[in-house]
Amino acid sequence: MRPVLLSRTVDPILGVFTGVFAYYLYETNPRTALPESERLVELAKWKWQKTVREREERLKAEEANAV
Repeated sequence: MRPVLLSRTVDPILGVFTGVFAYYLYETNPRTALPESERLVELAKWKWQKTVREREERLKAEEANAV
């Protein structure tokens, strides 16, 4: 039997919450002071835009080959 801290359900939730909260503190800590361009939200936006552009280019290429 594996040891549990609180319960089988609460332990994973507590772990995820702790990780997200720790990353939030890391990004907002004045000592580390990440530039806006390197924050998680900005990096996620960049990656999403890149994926959308690549998908559009691939669809245009497929349409050109189909015609």
